Amino acid sequence: MMIEIFQNFEQIAIRCSPSVLIGPGLGAVLVGLFVWLGGLGFRKLLIAVAGAVSGGICGFFIVGRNIMPAIILASLAAVIAIIFERVFVTILLAALVAVFSFAFLARPYVEISEEAIPTNQSRISTQSPALSVGESVQLMKTYIVDVSNKIKRACSQMPVHNWVIILILAAAFIVVGFYLERLASALCYSTLGTMLIFAGMILLLLYKGSAPISGIGNKPLFYGGVFVAMAAFGTIEQLLVCRPAKRHGTRKKEASKQDEKGEGTKRRWRTS
Repeated sequence: MMIEIFQNFEQIAIRCSPSVLIGPGLGAVLVGLFVWLGGLGFRKLLIAVAGAVSGGICGFFIVGRNIMPAIILASLAAVIAIIFERVFVTILLAALVAVFSFAFLARPYVEISEEAIPTNQSRISTQSPALSVGESVQLMKTYIVDVSNKIKRACSQMPVHNWVIILILAAAFIVVGFYLERLASALCYSTLGTMLIFAGMILLLLYKGSAPISGIGNKPLFYGGVFVAMAAFGTIEQLLVCRPAKRHGTRKKEASKQDEKGEGTKRRWRTS
């Protein structure tokens, strides 16, 4: 994983306002728990939210930092996600696989890029006064822009065969999504929920003064195993607990079949 480009965030978070870390951290953990364990039961709502978020992220990278085009693209993506639910879940699962594959394959190319946030704000000691909420948000925006630039640079430096591997993995999960819809949906929601829980806990630990990102970088196999175990548990739990709702038309067919069986039994009893 590309831990290197996020480690400097620990130095930035030291000076950020506590509300910037606590609020999003608690929100991410609570929403993550909901998506991790019950995403399959509320897939319509989550599909709309996921579509809006995905559209907003794509808008950020495609149209830049223009607010209105990003909002329009996010709204359009949410509508498309609701209409084409199965296709969107399959694409979202393939996108998650592509992101994780890219994070693994692009690591050496991120390490040779320029240092994170070459500004004086990221190098100030912990004894400096805390920033206000507005200053903290602005610093976060600066960091996000810097990270996005590093990711674009890593994309340009990656060889072609790495992209071929990413495309093959994404295509394989597209096939899985079309033939195993419930499994793909549960895996997708469980993975998203686990990512939100990890992100929320990192923010809360940063508020406590810990160094969670460096800890993950020091033990990548351990935390990677925890992530995989959580995603697998959430997938299995959703498949067992979140039963698919029977469609209205299916119920009518079952009721008509039962009525026909009942009438047939009555006729046999009368003729005997």
